[in-house]
Amino acid sequence: MSEKSNMSRRSFLKATGGAASAVAITGTAAGQDGTTQQDGGGGGTLNLINSTMSTLDPVKATDTASGTVIQQIFDALMNYPDGEIEVQNLLAESFETSDDFTTYTFNLKQGAPYHGDFGEVTAQDFVYSWERLATSENSRRAYFVLDSIGIQHETDDEGNYQPGTLAVEAVDDYTLRMTLEEPFHATLPMLAYTSFAALPEGIVGDIQGYDGEIPYQQFSTSNPIGAGPFQFERWQSNDAAEVSRFADYHGQTAQVDAVNWRIIEDDNARYTYAMNRNADVFPIPTPFYDPNKVSIENTDDLGRRSGTYGPVRNGATLNYLAVATINSFYIGFNTNQVEKPARQAAAYAMNQQQVIEQIFKGRGQASYHFTPPNIYPGGPDAYNQHAEQNYPYGYNATQIDQARQVMEEAGYGPNNQYQFTFTIYSGSDTWQQTAQLLRDQLASAHIQMNVESAPFSTLLQRGREGNLQAYSLGWIMDWPAPDNFLQLLNPPQTDTSQDAPISYVNWSGTEAAQQATSAYEQIQDNPAPTDEAEAARNESYVTIEEANWQDVVFLPVYHRTDERFWYDNVSIEKFGGAGTSRQMYDTTELE
Repeated sequence: MSEKSNMSRRSFLKATGGAASAVAITGTAAGQDGTTQQDGGGGGTLNLINSTMSTLDPVKATDTASGTVIQQIFDALMNYPDGEIEVQNLLAESFETSDDFTTYTFNLKQGAPYHGDFGEVTAQDFVYSWERLATSENSRRAYFVLDSIGIQHETDDEGNYQPGTLAVEAVDDYTLRMTLEEPFHATLPMLAYTSFAALPEGIVGDIQGYDGEIPYQQFSTSNPIGAGPFQFERWQSNDAAEVSRFADYHGQTAQVDAVNWRIIEDDNARYTYAMNRNADVFPIPTPFYDPNKVSIENTDDLGRRSGTYGPVRNGATLNYLAVATINSFYIGFNTNQVEKPARQAAAYAMNQQQVIEQIFKGRGQASYHFTPPNIYPGGPDAYNQHAEQNYPYGYNATQIDQARQVMEEAGYGPNNQYQFTFTIYSGSDTWQQTAQLLRDQLASAHIQMNVESAPFSTLLQRGREGNLQAYSLGWIMDWPAPDNFLQLLNPPQTDTSQDAPISYVNWSGTEAAQQATSAYEQIQDNPAPTDEAEAARNESYVTIEEANWQDVVFLPVYHRTDERFWYDNVSIEKFGGAGTSRQMYDTTELE
């Protein structure tokens, strides 16, 4: 890639740093069809609650707290409208696909402006943005573009990406062409991920050929420039973040003036903040949640349940929405450090339904596969039938006798107990209770399970280094297909001696591990969006699930149901299976 020499269509940030003004401009803006549209509705600030954020850079963010803010600021070619899993065009006006599903040609919307003085979105911006995704030292999602979608590229003798060789071409200002190594069934859903969002070409200089228009630290923390419906205002770590309406947005201009997120981690503080009506839309932490206060009035064709909740502490009755989003939460075992009999004993002892009912107060579904029910081959009914008929450790049951037996057969007993440590995220009361329940059950099976907690970032770092014996984590979809989840159970990708393992279980050397490896190879050999390839993938998905059952590498625990509560002054669209972090708030209105 040659160094950019002509910056004529953009300019450097103004002395203000390019931050949006505190009050959105009023008037009208040109719509995507060339007509004018009203610049917002009733106005006001939408107040929400968020967790600790890590970055505003789309290629670096891996947490949903950062992602929900990034979703408002940056636009990609495609989008999950309101978090539903059927993708639609966003910055793409239209697209064409070659007969062999390897070449995609996108026609971009014309006149879609960036925030600040950075001109309009062009095809060359996507070339730059995706090169950052592939090669920037700040990128945490290079595998999205190089492996998952598999855009053609060159590598060196060690298999590393050669910068500037990505097969993404700006045919002209508004035509983008992308060539894949082979077909990939989830190409368009992947392109809806904010990692693929458009950035002004050369905005930061963290890749070859670009010096950068603003320092990276400024871009990623205090001045992100995108083409989304909201522009950045402020982010104070562990305090608050705010965006304001972008009056010149290429789509429907936002109805609210601004969105403000108060960053609160403590459950009691979150609930108090919401009960004081400081938040308009919010979650209710499980310790304060009462399932008896839910009244369901409607279930739509996507299975989303809506109604009311209350009365709550301040006397209000809230609006309520529950959605079975695409996620999976589990206990992972480092197979190098926790023996198979102990892993099997944990599976026998775990009663997933008991955990859901007693600890999570019914806010989810008991999990027996790592693949979520709504994307399992054949759907939720097939998921439940396969689990009920085949799960080897007791379906909705605790089997302490079997747990004790498998440990005694391995040579353990009252005077020779097995020990391992289970590490949980320090911010989760529900995982703390789950761990304590499992610990107490395993005590009757000659296992002393120690429970420790660690900050989320520490847990991930220790996992990557292979320094966890057992750990609790969850996976929320990048794209709505089983291979997005089951890549975590592809044994070669679980090796913590390699760079950036996708899970921390070191699964190898067993018959089940070989079955899982072969099955994942079959998935990779059948990536096309055809019925024949899908059938081959579906067969392999089930094989991997059963191989995991055999070795208990992941112990599935639950699939979370996401809930939303809000006061009557808010009109907000339902979110879908992709979750709230994929929803933009441009259509939300306040009285």
